[in-house]
Amino acid sequence: MPMAADDIAALIRAAIPDAIVEITDLAGDGDHYAARVVSPSFAGKPLRQQHQAVYAALGTRMGGELHALQLKTAAA
Repeated sequence: MPMAADDIAALIRAAIPDAIVEITDLAGDGDHYAARVVSPSFAGKPLRQQHQAVYAALGTRMGGELHALQLKTAAA
């Protein structure tokens, strides 16, 4: 069962409260999304650690409920 964009954003915000999160449905199928996550907590962290923080927020949903996520992160 696909995830709603609002659910994805809520999970990310719950784990990274200061994040600005933008979710885009890439295919219109509720299964392929792009996320842009900007957070001051990313300052000084390499891109890999930024992405790991977002994936940790989504937990086991990646590869299951959430099939594909194109991710862009940045420090505010």
